[in-house]
Amino acid sequence: MKVTPRCVVMHIREFQEMMRQLYYHKDSKRGFEKTFEWLVEEVAELGEALTGDRKTLENEFADVIAWLASLANVMDVDLEKAAITKYANKCPKCEKTPCQCPV
Repeated sequence: MKVTPRCVVMHIREFQEMMRQLYYHKDSKRGFEKTFEWLVEEVAELGEALTGDRKTLENEFADVIAWLASLANVMDVDLEKAAITKYANKCPKCEKTPCQCPV
């Protein structure tokens, strides 16, 4: 993690590890099904926040990524590796940058 005067720069793997340190003891006891339910609830809250104020919107985005990382931890998935492997600087369907898939 890189800290600058104005912001913190963190890789996905570092964020996922932070979530592991903070919550894995609870997440692992809750299990993947309940952890997934929490993620879905947060996505719904994000949907509601799309037409609200900026701070609420940012908080809901943060909650979604936190619960996604928690679920990945419970399932032993490295989010950074999965994302980079699938997207590798190109669309996984058309394999172009930018994507050329029909709308």
